[in-house]
Amino acid sequence: MATYAVGDLQGCYDELKQLLKKIDFHPARDCLWCVGDLVNRGPGSLDVLRLITDLGSSAQVVLGNHDFHLLAVAQGLRKTKRSDTLDKLLKAKDAPQLLAWLAQQPLLHYDAELNAVMTHAGIPPIWSLAQAQALAAEVELELRSSRQRDFLSRLFANDPLCWSDQLTGAERHRAIVNYLTRMRFCRADGSLELETKSEAANAPAGYAPWFSYPSQVAPQTRLLFGHWAALKGRTGRQGIFSLDTGCVWGECLTALRLEDQQLFQVPAQKK
Repeated sequence: MATYAVGDLQGCYDELKQLLKKIDFHPARDCLWCVGDLVNRGPGSLDVLRLITDLGSSAQVVLGNHDFHLLAVAQGLRKTKRSDTLDKLLKAKDAPQLLAWLAQQPLLHYDAELNAVMTHAGIPPIWSLAQAQALAAEVELELRSSRQRDFLSRLFANDPLCWSDQLTGAERHRAIVNYLTRMRFCRADGSLELETKSEAANAPAGYAPWFSYPSQVAPQTRLLFGHWAALKGRTGRQGIFSLDTGCVWGECLTALRLEDQQLFQVPAQKK
């Protein structure tokens, strides 16, 4: 049995199939972790969701910002963007089932036996693993409840840019989602900068990559994330793995085997 963590899929179905073939993935034996952003921008979002849901318990997913965008678009709360490729998915007969499944997925997954934690964008330096787990659970409760539509309608904004335990309601939920699905650069106090998408070396003045600060997550706990294609898989930090290697941008799709930390990659196909 092996566990593979794969970077942002974003509708790159053909590359996912190639990667699963390359690693000789068998759902009866192996497990696939997906770091979020299953959908959008690539051409095969519908097929990706169908494949991952068909894996059942052999797949472990966390939600990314594009996944939240899809859920809001499906409820008429957001308009599609010019770069979106969601129409085929939204018109599919099985779209309601796929979207219901997506809304049940967590924001954070931790495996004590593998001593690895996965979120889409990372864990801010101001949170311990236990705090991140508890805060992710708050959002998951809202997303899976009858309050889902109201929750999604208040989700998409940048404020507040800094965490406080005193935050409540929509501001609290929005901050949690922004940290776990949109974070790249921040200050030591956790203040976010949510506009810059550049390489780590090009941080805005006063900010640095979130993983450059001392972490409250135990150093022996491996941290897996995606979201930041400009890193090209490099963090310079032991035990912190960036898995978004820009497949949808013409680069490659990456999987990390957790048992021995071996990397596997397939190149992006021409779209």
